[in-house]
Parts: sequence; C-alpha cells; structure tokens
Amino acid sequence: MAVGRRGVMGGMAAATLAMPAIRARAQAAGVKIGLVAVLTGPQAALGTQLRDGFLQGLKHTGGKLGGLPAEVLVIDDELRPEVAVTKVRSAIERDRVDFVVGVVFSNILGAIARPVTESETFLISTNAGPSTFAGRGCNPFLFVTSYNNDQVHSVMGQAATDNGYRRVFVLTPNYQAGRDAVAGFRSRFKGEVVDEVYVPLTQLDFSAELAKIAAARPDAIFTFMPGGLGVNLVRQYRQAGLANIPFLSTFTVDEATLPAQQEAALGFYSAAPWAPNMDNPQNRRFVADFEAAHNYVPGSYAAQSYDAALLLDGAIRRTGGKLSDKAAMREALRAAEFQSVRGNFKFGTNHYPVQDFWLCQVARRPDGKFQTETVRKVLSNDVDPWAAECRMR
Repeated sequence: MAVGRRGVMGGMAAATLAMPAIRARAQAAGVKIGLVAVLTGPQAALGTQLRDGFLQGLKHTGGKLGGLPAEVLVIDDELRPEVAVTKVRSAIERDRVDFVVGVVFSNILGAIARPVTESETFLISTNAGPSTFAGRGCNPFLFVTSYNNDQVHSVMGQAATDNGYRRVFVLTPNYQAGRDAVAGFRSRFKGEVVDEVYVPLTQLDFSAELAKIAAARPDAIFTFMPGGLGVNLVRQYRQAGLANIPFLSTFTVDEATLPAQQEAALGFYSAAPWAPNMDNPQNRRFVADFEAAHNYVPGSYAAQSYDAALLLDGAIRRTGGKLSDKAAMREALRAAEFQSVRGNFKFGTNHYPVQDFWLCQVARRPDGKFQTETVRKVLSNDVDPWAAECRMR
C-alpha cells in the first residue's frame, strides 16, 4: 500500500501530517475504508497511533479484508468538526467508501455520526465512545471497538475506592468526553470530590490548577488529559513538586504521550482495557511487529484500531464479501469473529464492547522505552452503564 507505515514523530510530523488525505494503492472489486484521524496539531500523535494501528492490522491480513483487496483513504479531521463532516461526506459521496473507521475525539464522532449512518454506511469508532451513542442514541450502523467514555473512567473511581482514597481532586477538559470522564469516575468513587475543574481543550498552562491542587491537599487527583494536554500537565505536575499526591488518570499517561513525558510520568497510574505487556499470542505479535515497523511503543489508540481491522476482516469474510447486504454485515460485525489483542472481547446490545478493565502504571522497560503495564484487573466482562437504554435487539 502507498500509505506509509512508519511512525510520524518529532520534526518529521509537520510536512507529513499537513496532507489532508492519503490514498492507499487502488484495488479493483475490493473494499474501501475511510480512515478518520487527527493528524494536525498537538493531538496528532494520537491520530498517528490510530492510523498506524489500523494499517498494521491490514498488514497482518495480507492487505485484504475478508479476502477482498483493501483500499484506504486516510482523512485528517484536523480536530475541527466542520472539516471532518466535509471530508467524510466527500469520502462517502465521491469516493464511495464502504466503511468509515477511526476517530480519536468524541466531538468529531458526534459531528460525523449522522451523515455517515444516514447514508447506511457502517461507522466503526476505534477510540471515541461517547455516552450519547451508548444508550437511547445507539445506532444500528455504529460500532465501537474501544469503550464507553464513562466506563473506562469508572475503573479509576473503583481503584481509588479500593486504595482507600477519601478526598480526590478532579481535573478534565471542558467537552463531552471530559464530562463523561467525571461522571464515570464519580459512578464508582465512594469518597469526596474536593474540587471539580474543567479547562479548555486547548489549554497547555496548568499553573492555576496546580496551585488549587496544592492548596486542597487531596489524597489523590483524577484527571483525563489526552495528547498535548497530558504532556504539559504531567511535566508541570512533577515540576510543581506534587508527585507525592498520587496521580490517577485515564489517557493522560499512555504510549502516545510517554515519549514526551518520560521520567516525569514514572509511577503514575492509568486505567485501560489493554496494555502493551498483555500476555496473549495476538498481542505479542501485534506489539512486536508494530514496534519493528514504526519504532515506537503502540498505545490503546493503535491497539483498538488494529482490532477494528481484524473485526472488519472477520465480518466481511462471514458475509462472503457481500458488502451491499447491510443486515448480514450488521450481524457479522455483532458476531465479532476475530482474536482481540485484549483477549476477552464481545459486543453488547448497543454495539459497545463487553470487556475487562485494568489498573496500569507507567514503567521503564529494560530497553529504556516507557510503557504502561498492567497492575491488576479491576473489572471483568464489564457492560457499560448505558447499554440497558439501547433499544436495539
């Protein structure tokens, strides 16, 4: 395929990520995928992981999905909903993609969900998992290979309760996923939230918030700060001398941010359905081949996107390549006939995963690279809290 698999990092990012779309090698009588990821700006590392993970999955399926030659259109959503809608509409109407896959941020998924699903095109979200689509807003053309936003954050609420923390300071961005994070944490945390602070999604200076944390003297903090927000927060938290206050987070210290955070993040905690050190054959193959191809450690953005490629491979194969049979394709996707890097995986009635969740901690590997590693399983076969409201059966 013409799409590069080499990781786009550091000073090389600007020229590559500026391209709005990259076409993979065209194939006749195949399957077309519109792969949506943020590849511009400070959050581009997350989109790069997502893109590289899906392409790694496609490499493992021999460049085909369900036996059909695969063509990939990589779409940079630029973290701008109006741009994402325009580009995705074009992919559906002009390029006639069979599936739209990807999406890092929930505000982008919220913008493109309606135009994609109303065209009866299947939308596979590999990261964004807002509660708005998990309950009454569930959709027969929407599947999620990551988690419900509330759900993953509740893991850290449970972990905080298990650890005996009574007073926790909460800090998240002011958008849907940030509000879901707080709701998820609160759903299982039995102590007191001493303060609940929301910041703009573009904020990079946390000095005012760190002063509040120091003054509150909580037992721990809980934060969800993806991408560049997390890089700056972790560095500034360590520099402010607050590392004695346990740092509990989701998608703040992960494989997308650790190359920039490094020692500043050591010992900090996260919660996730997957970590690079999970010991099963599919994950060992994925991590080893991914690192060999891209020279960086894959994160959940890559792993969930890799799973999406294998999900599509299994579903298309189950239907015999009949992409136009929407009912059969829906049932094939629901069956989830693939081996996940997470091990235990299936879809609930709302097309969100039923899976295990783990408490993870940042560690330095013998080769000097940083990664999150599982500490203990917190939830088993967990069903997200909105699934009961979904009317699909």
